[in-house]
Amino acid sequence: MSRPLRIGVNALFLIPGGVGGTEIYLREVMAALGRNPRNHQFFVFLNRETGPNLVPEHPAFHAVPTGVAATSRPQRLLYEQSGFLGRVKETNVDVLFNAGYTAPHFLRRPSVTVFFDMQHHHHPEFFGSVELLAWRFVVWSAARASRRILTISGASRTDIHEVYGFPLDRIDVAEPGVDPELLALQRRPSEPMVLYVSTLHPKKNHERLIDAFAEFRVLHPQYRMVLAGLFGSHHEAVKQRIAHHRLEEWIHITGWIPRADILDLYSRASIAVFPSLFEGFGIPVLEAMAAGVPLITSDHPPMSEAAGDGAMLFPATDPKSLTACLNRLASDAELRAHYVEKGRERVLRYSWDNAASNILDSLEKATMEARS
Repeated sequence: MSRPLRIGVNALFLIPGGVGGTEIYLREVMAALGRNPRNHQFFVFLNRETGPNLVPEHPAFHAVPTGVAATSRPQRLLYEQSGFLGRVKETNVDVLFNAGYTAPHFLRRPSVTVFFDMQHHHHPEFFGSVELLAWRFVVWSAARASRRILTISGASRTDIHEVYGFPLDRIDVAEPGVDPELLALQRRPSEPMVLYVSTLHPKKNHERLIDAFAEFRVLHPQYRMVLAGLFGSHHEAVKQRIAHHRLEEWIHITGWIPRADILDLYSRASIAVFPSLFEGFGIPVLEAMAAGVPLITSDHPPMSEAAGDGAMLFPATDPKSLTACLNRLASDAELRAHYVEKGRERVLRYSWDNAASNILDSLEKATMEARS
């Protein structure tokens, strides 16, 4: 770049503990940008709920409170398309980084927007009718308003191009990184525990997992399972499936828990699973491999792309195949050790510093393109 940029960061969507992996992504990227801001200045637009700890303690970063309540999604979206325009103009930013799917449509500055996946296109059954219409409109609008789009996997990059016709050469990939605490995690003697870290949401495939686990316990009755993550929209359905198999004593749903508790679970689990039906990437895939927990994940392209040969793969809609994978890992210590080794090798390619660098590259390109 010929000169440092004034970069706006649209964090209006962020509700602490309420938006799952998109929160992890933004927080880790912000921390990485704080380590290497490339002489740019950052203006981070905050809602009422976000809190100041999103903004790195670095002279290049400036918190810009807006007063909008993100817990009211209609209010937040309306503000983003109206009053937010003036707030951005006041800060005189050169480019706006929209970190969560949506973007102000009429902003007279280049925008770069993160699309994590195209779930609303491929799985409309996971949305209410009004919610689905809103998702389709706001993401389409953001695609039209953005100079460039960022996503988190090669599979999602292709998907965005096919769904919106957005040029491939203007879709950039910034893969998630790995929490250094997981790489340094001290493993304890493993417990007979299967761990799934995920929000309780229909796409996360909890019910098939519970069916598979019930069958798995026929041969391995000592095992329990922990479902760790936000309760989400599918909490009651998951509880009903557990009750159907009479597994209330053997499956524990934690709800949201602090990061330290997640790390503790990874330190003790003997098997990790990530059976999701659809993801843009799947950060828990990296987390399990980094923590040294043998992993089983579905063969959906973003997860198989992330895991490589570091995990056992199974067809996401086939609980019998998942049961077979669980049985193999539980019965074979050498196989568990193999996937731990391969997973640790695989995960070293992922870095939050690399993700932040790719994001800055995209923002710089968008600014140069707008000026040319």
